[in-house]
Amino acid sequence: MKLQGRIAIVTGAGGGIGSGVAELMAKQGALVIVNDAGSNLDGTGTSTKSADLVVERIKQQGGVAIANYDSIDNFTSCGRIIKSALNEFGTIDIICHTAGILRDRMIFNMTEDEWDKVLEVHLNGAFNIIKNALPHMINQRYGRIVLLASISGLRSSGQANYASAKEAIVGIARSSALELRKYGITVNAVYPGGYTRMVASIPNSSKGVSQDLRGVSKILGNTMPEESLDPYNNAAKIVYLCTENASNISGQVIETQGWDMSLYSSRIPTRHIYSNKEWTIEEIERLLPPSLTKPEPDLTINIR
Repeated sequence: MKLQGRIAIVTGAGGGIGSGVAELMAKQGALVIVNDAGSNLDGTGTSTKSADLVVERIKQQGGVAIANYDSIDNFTSCGRIIKSALNEFGTIDIICHTAGILRDRMIFNMTEDEWDKVLEVHLNGAFNIIKNALPHMINQRYGRIVLLASISGLRSSGQANYASAKEAIVGIARSSALELRKYGITVNAVYPGGYTRMVASIPNSSKGVSQDLRGVSKILGNTMPEESLDPYNNAAKIVYLCTENASNISGQVIETQGWDMSLYSSRIPTRHIYSNKEWTIEEIERLLPPSLTKPEPDLTINIR
């Protein structure tokens, strides 16, 4: 019971990775707000059914949970999610932001609305829920925040909106972790995996790395059996980051796909060229291809 008595909000908890996280948190003793607007994959429509079913499963297993149907893409609406936790349980200890939608399209065909809506749910949603929860976490000098990013932010096509939002979430995690450390609040980003309805919906022309999720995949050089791609396999890894024992883990990006876990490094320069005078285009044309852009060992060149 690693989360005994902790109050947790899981956004997008009506299915997939989010429902697995919410159910495991409850098994570990947390009192869970199961937030899900019940939208379609593209963010349209609303329904109470998804959240209610997860709450019902948690209660059948002896856990404590309430449903919340507010949308996370609106700041005021997110305030109501926090208020529901305070009204029901008195405080808020954990935020896990798993909610998301897809509106995949090549960028030259993407509409402004398709761009905006994806960022509103993923990126604005992260800010909205964190900002509304922080006054309470700061006051109690404790909090755990886990934000779902995506490996798609590093390598994908046909998902410029989704990839942009997910890599921006990494920026939120790394920056806010530094700001909130002194308050006992940790913030981490997760690259999850699994054969969810999101992955199933991606067209063949846009699959990229997600293509590996069908059948037998090769991740980190290992052949992973198909059952490892159950999205529920992310839950234990994500829930651990929400425990007291994970207090020394913050500002990190951790991949939880399959049965593996990977820690991603911060971006650092891998090659460097410098000059003691102003560069010319001719010098750059001569030196950049064999030094910075050619796959060779690290190389430093001095221009005198």
